Amino acid sequence: MSTELFYRSIPSLATALEAGKLSSVELVRSVIDRTKAVEPKIKAFNSFDEEDALAQARESDVRRAAGRTRGAMDGIPIGIKDVIAVSGQPLTASSRMLANFISPYDATVTRKLKGAGAICWGRLNLDEFAMGSSTENSAFGPTSNPYALDCVPGGSSGGSAAAVAAGEAIVSLGSDTGGSIRQPAAFCNLVGLKPTYGLISRYGLIAFASSLDQIGPFARSVEDAAITLGVIAGHDPLDSTSYRTEVPDYRAALKTRTGPWRLGIPKEYFGEGLDSEVGRAVEKAIAHYQSIGCEVKDVSLPHTEYGVGVYYIIATAECSSNLARFDGVRYGHRSKDAKDAIDLYFKSRAEGFGAEVKRRIILGTYVLSSGYYDAYYLRAQKVRTLIRNDFLTAYREVDAIITPTAPTPAFRRGTKADPLAMYLCDIYTIGVNLAGLPGISVPCGFSADGRPIGMQLIGQPYHEAELLAIAHAYERAHEWGQRRPAL
Repeated sequence: MSTELFYRSIPSLATALEAGKLSSVELVRSVIDRTKAVEPKIKAFNSFDEEDALAQARESDVRRAAGRTRGAMDGIPIGIKDVIAVSGQPLTASSRMLANFISPYDATVTRKLKGAGAICWGRLNLDEFAMGSSTENSAFGPTSNPYALDCVPGGSSGGSAAAVAAGEAIVSLGSDTGGSIRQPAAFCNLVGLKPTYGLISRYGLIAFASSLDQIGPFARSVEDAAITLGVIAGHDPLDSTSYRTEVPDYRAALKTRTGPWRLGIPKEYFGEGLDSEVGRAVEKAIAHYQSIGCEVKDVSLPHTEYGVGVYYIIATAECSSNLARFDGVRYGHRSKDAKDAIDLYFKSRAEGFGAEVKRRIILGTYVLSSGYYDAYYLRAQKVRTLIRNDFLTAYREVDAIITPTAPTPAFRRGTKADPLAMYLCDIYTIGVNLAGLPGISVPCGFSADGRPIGMQLIGQPYHEAELLAIAHAYERAHEWGQRRPAL
């Protein structure tokens, strides 16, 4: 067996486990040892419980010995972003507001993973309450990019991306509100999938913007992402926005759906602000699709230019509403020197929330306030409909759309102190959330100085099987995703 168990794929590990060449305890110990070795450099975790992970692994080995294996993910350690509830474990959202909170229940995705025998391993760092694009906004400190330690891993799911890239988890879960899975995946040389809104239950996910949030997987291959998606997808009566739809065998679709496909190239995503190295890498990926018989054609998404403004009105408005529950009364941080109930509310929130969260709450409260609701929030919702219609119109002619995932490779920590500059990092990803579509980032190259570059594929609603197959067609012909960081 390879000594680098922590870098092997789910199918490879599942085969070894089933053949008795490997135990889940051995695999989990390998991941724990790797985490202890590299975590001082990476800082992907807010917390982890070795004994709990090993206990889960022992239960998996007992099931396997009794012939009761639950599938490919049985015994596989998966990292969980620290906004997704795991019963009995911390649930902090990387905020002082929830620094000492222990979750009393499992999120639906957590319950499904446990039902499949997966090992829920650790609580992964993020931008506070998932608000950011660099994981610099965490109350517990920033996470480093495994490929360039002085650079950010992306955000908000930076810990989830960095952990998988560094071998601290086999796969992980993140959440994506405006690119928070796809952008970190691009920065960390991973596959990152944001599913269609409603495909995966949000029950047990701490809400940032409820009409935009979606849980999804980080993986080192499209196949691993497909396997993970198959476990966590499906309707959930506990989530009113969960959609009743068939959940196909995503892994099987990688072999049965072979194209060729019609692929659209939106001119609005290849203009000013796009780094030249990123542009060339994505253009080479497009050329590959043409070489395997795909029809590539230009499409237009004319309302793209309004995406950032629309997103930061809708997202902040929903953030303002969702975070009102953190009031210092029922749970979470409670100020110790408040004079009365009103003072308690103000001081608890002032002490518990970080600067970026406060900024977004203030923006959201403003756009929802009397006299400004129609001018900002209502108008933004109307333009959101136009953005979605742009995509649906394009899908009359193409099966999927190709764009860069982010305008640049990973940037150095502290270089985007201006909030607007940080917000523009999401310019290629936010449209997918506004339109409720599935999007996936796939490794497609490296910059001259060794920073990863990602390509984004955007699919039609609930066509994840097709989207994964398109991504797999590129991945299997290239080795970008097989490169590992030098740690």
